[in-house]
Amino acid sequence: MGFELVEATIPQIQAAMESGELTAKQLLLMYYERIAEHDRNGLTINSVLELNPDALFIAEALDMERARHGARGPLHGIPVLLKDNINTGDKMHTSAGSLALADSYAAEDAFLVTGLRKAGAVIMGKANMTEFANFMTTGMPSGYSSRGGQVLNPYNISTPTGGSSAGSAVAVACNFCTVSVGTETSGSILNPGNLGGIVGFKPTVGLISRSGILPLSNTQDTAGPMARTVRDAVLLLNAMAGEDGEDAATGTGSGKRHPDYTVFLDPEGLRGARIGIPRDYYFEELTDEQLAIFNSTLDIMRSLGATIIDPADIRTARDIKYSSVVLNEFKTSLGAYLAKLGPGAKMRTLKDIIDFNHAHPTETLRYGQKTLIDAEYTTSGTLTEPQYLLDRLTDLRLCKEEGIDATMQEHGLDALLFPADFGARITSRAGYPSIVVPAGYTSAGVPFGVAFAARAYEEPALIRLAYAFEQQHQVRRPPSLRSFI
Repeated sequence: MGFELVEATIPQIQAAMESGELTAKQLLLMYYERIAEHDRNGLTINSVLELNPDALFIAEALDMERARHGARGPLHGIPVLLKDNINTGDKMHTSAGSLALADSYAAEDAFLVTGLRKAGAVIMGKANMTEFANFMTTGMPSGYSSRGGQVLNPYNISTPTGGSSAGSAVAVACNFCTVSVGTETSGSILNPGNLGGIVGFKPTVGLISRSGILPLSNTQDTAGPMARTVRDAVLLLNAMAGEDGEDAATGTGSGKRHPDYTVFLDPEGLRGARIGIPRDYYFEELTDEQLAIFNSTLDIMRSLGATIIDPADIRTARDIKYSSVVLNEFKTSLGAYLAKLGPGAKMRTLKDIIDFNHAHPTETLRYGQKTLIDAEYTTSGTLTEPQYLLDRLTDLRLCKEEGIDATMQEHGLDALLFPADFGARITSRAGYPSIVVPAGYTSAGVPFGVAFAARAYEEPALIRLAYAFEQQHQVRRPPSLRSFI
């Protein structure tokens, strides 16, 4: 077979399938071989937590459907890996990396999974993740879970994976799947996307339903695509976006969603665009090497016709402090999720999970569970705490109205451009979209990207800008997966 698996894109895969060079079943087996060789051997990347026992049957059935009726669309037969906090109503577990939920089966697919299956995607398995999306304790390494162990960064194993969609990002980077789905509350798509040298697309809260996803925050959570190219990420987004009566946030997208986001994949998308650079605060942790990579991207964007407003500082950036919002919302959101599990579910409350961990400390409490305990015993679960309400109002004011909105309006911007995932704190609290794209590598081989951000439902602008930049600056390379430090 002449088909080259490594770095294969969705359009390339579809072309191979249409020509008869490749089948969905063969493609899945090729990914299985790479997983067997590299995910649990060699470097022991540890990104894939569980594989779907029915995936090969599903792929074969989709091959038969293609032969008889043609492909459903661009995702027909494409293997997709899901973060382990996304429900699938099949033979796989949904545990958020927790041993307390290791035997938990969802009664039905998450809304986004229904969309993926309808589009013809093969749900191949679940990806390892930072346990409870890095909301279990303090000091836990990104990519670690008591159920799945530690995910490694394949580019440099002494570098973090970023969290909490670590396995979703690393599996895509290593070509263990075509695309994956991650989730973000604050940086959990952008951060591992950046450190994995891939495209991480965190959409507006409400563009994709959260129904059937084990939650952290009712106001900040969203799922999003993770892919090796902007086009592949957009194709995945198309299948997942939609309005869902079970998720009130999706109602905010009524009339603002687009049936096909690929129409915004414009190689000339930077021409005439106005992009602001928020230098104050967001660049303080950059190394000289990272700063040089970032500044070089600005030269590329100027050469492609963009106007760079530098600086375009966010005046509230230094005023955004710790917020109690997620801590208070976690208990409420998790309780609602656990209540919907089947009648045989053992874990019904956050306290049940805490008690399970206390009963199995060797297996579950390597790093403790301080955050879970804080959420259980310092919040009411009713969202009536005065500090919570004040923090929520402050977040909206500093991050949205006086933050991103004011900066973009003042300078007439199409987008802001942040180094790596450093803008995640403000975009997440605003509920605004952002997309990180590979920009280069440090001398240690660690990927470094840039992230475009905009206001609610301005995904079309981000897609145009990210795609045009990527087409001109295709720096992504797969990790070697050789066994050395």
